Amino acid sequence: MNDRASSELDGLPAEACPRDAAIVSLTLNPEYIAKSYFPADLLETVGIEVVGSRPKKLTPQKKSRNRTVEPAMTTELYAAGPRSALRAWGESIQGWSARMPYSKALLSIEEVSAPSSADKLKGELPETGVCALEAVFHATELEVQDYLLSAFESFLAGLELDFRAGRQFFAKGLWFLELTAPADRLVEIARFAPLRILRQMPRLRAVRPAIRTEPLPSSNPVLPEAPAVSNEIRVAIFDGGIPDNHPLLDWASSYEFEDMGPPTENELAHGVGVTSAALFGHIDPAKTISPPFARVDHYRVLDGSEGDNRFELTDVLDRVESVLSSQEYDFVNLSLGPALSIEDDDVHVWTAVLDDRLSKDSTLLTVAVGNNGESDSELGLDRIQVPADCVNALSVGACNSPESEWGRAPYSAVGPGRQPGLVKPEVVDFGGVLGRPFVVLAPDQQPSLTQTAGTSYSAPSVLRLATGIRAHFGSSLSHLAIRTLLVHTAEKGMEGIEKIGWGRAARTVENVVTCDDDSVRVVYQGEISPAKAIRAPIPIPSAGLSGMIEISSTICYASTTDPHHPSNYTRARLTATFRPHDQIRPKPKSHAKSAPFFGPAKFGATEIDLRQDSKKWENVLHAVKRKRSDSLSNPCFDVHYNARLEGRNFLPDERLSYAMVISVRAKDMPDLYNQIVREYGTIIQPLTPILEVPVTTRG
Repeated sequence: MNDRASSELDGLPAEACPRDAAIVSLTLNPEYIAKSYFPADLLETVGIEVVGSRPKKLTPQKKSRNRTVEPAMTTELYAAGPRSALRAWGESIQGWSARMPYSKALLSIEEVSAPSSADKLKGELPETGVCALEAVFHATELEVQDYLLSAFESFLAGLELDFRAGRQFFAKGLWFLELTAPADRLVEIARFAPLRILRQMPRLRAVRPAIRTEPLPSSNPVLPEAPAVSNEIRVAIFDGGIPDNHPLLDWASSYEFEDMGPPTENELAHGVGVTSAALFGHIDPAKTISPPFARVDHYRVLDGSEGDNRFELTDVLDRVESVLSSQEYDFVNLSLGPALSIEDDDVHVWTAVLDDRLSKDSTLLTVAVGNNGESDSELGLDRIQVPADCVNALSVGACNSPESEWGRAPYSAVGPGRQPGLVKPEVVDFGGVLGRPFVVLAPDQQPSLTQTAGTSYSAPSVLRLATGIRAHFGSSLSHLAIRTLLVHTAEKGMEGIEKIGWGRAARTVENVVTCDDDSVRVVYQGEISPAKAIRAPIPIPSAGLSGMIEISSTICYASTTDPHHPSNYTRARLTATFRPHDQIRPKPKSHAKSAPFFGPAKFGATEIDLRQDSKKWENVLHAVKRKRSDSLSNPCFDVHYNARLEGRNFLPDERLSYAMVISVRAKDMPDLYNQIVREYGTIIQPLTPILEVPVTTRG
């Protein structure tokens, strides 16, 4: 604790430090960011507690083994404690000796500072007038109810500012509050010690499509007379509403909230288009429209304000959360959200609240990544928009064609996502472009078609594919398994992973649920205990293989999150160790020798290498490897579950739900599928369809 930081904390007014608590920033040396290096003993000795963190780039003073000093990513910890404890630390540290066990932890700390008001102000802020704000605090719900809300009110009263608490949300150690204040007083407000971020309230994304919407000339669609294929699947869409007596209401139930204004034409057009995409996908006017796989519940969450309501963003989130907290849906689609590209150092309230919800519920959420892909890339304005950075949701971008030749639609937002969660979007699907628009039902009460484009339509189109898989197999496949299959069967494209994710979603249900004769696909799903491992065999015939073998694998799991620790956001980690040959062992009684599969394995790799290169804490992993047939003998993956809590070692009580898909292809063995079915028939249970669903209906 240096003298400057101590004097800055002592200079804060008493009203800014409820119960005399202040926040101090501890920047870790990049070589000490692994969870095993967490300076727990040091913090306990000083009498302070970590309440959050964020990633930070810095150049350390020195590196071990006289290596070259270079800029590197590290972690900045936020620790809270009495100013008296922080003051005592600064006064006593000169007397610490190397023999004290906790003094070694000082080696892990590169810098100690007091967060300034400037550090807390984010984004562009107006210079004059009263502005609508998002305030984020280091606080739990209990602390807010007990004393912090009244303390913040008293602090603002001391600044002669009126305060009335607006909508508020809680996610782990963060308190999100909507606030209005004069623009010229924001620096003073930011002196409140528990405040982490103060930013102007973002607007909701415009519901206007990526291209000009136009009616399709001479379109008289014949809608199906049959009901939805399955009555068991529950689907929710949150959007702009459906007009009364609209034809879509044969397969959709429309809900509204109290105290909402009438919807606008743009909102209704968007709501109808998104719902049409979820029910029918891209409509080819030359083809018969097939019945939808499932009915949907459409919740109108846009209140017709068209930007007049400065707090529409929190109003919409409150409506979404109120439904998800009271009802459980199998599938949910969001084609709306903040007009805000993600930031690496902080998690937005939409992402925090939804990720927390999805970590507990058996729900697959598809999220449109946004239509800002042609914005300034140097400023990061073309990156995916909140909440497409949810690690527990499937983020969907748009491509320009449903045919064999395709690429990213220019407007579709790009990655990378936040780390962890780098591969965002995860998949793309046809969303329409100028010259090849996406066709949906128009908002008119008489059935007609309209041409449009946007990730707002590719996302529910992927949701439709997911409901088709569920309708085909029923509950035998979990929502995690369906998400894993969507990633696993995505068609690889020519562009980089930051633009199209893992590829274009499969064109039909058939592409997902069937295999060619020269290949086999296995789905593992279940739960795994902390610090335990399970073995997932890779099925190959006992008679052996011939030629070159392609093995692809995808793992997905829902992780609880720590939004107040963006650099350590996911709590769970699954490590899949590939063991290709059971007769090749380092020692006679050891496990079979491992080989790289999910990301490069570097000898002596640092924690930074593992995080950046091997995607250590990603909760979706996918890779494809080619192996010689003679290099495989009873191959398998050993899957191990590790956990952390706020960047520290942690052993949770709960088991972790996961899904893993493994495919094997041998082009020189046209009967591989039949061989595997005959040999593994008593071990691997085939997935049996429960319904005959139309499997070739995607345009």
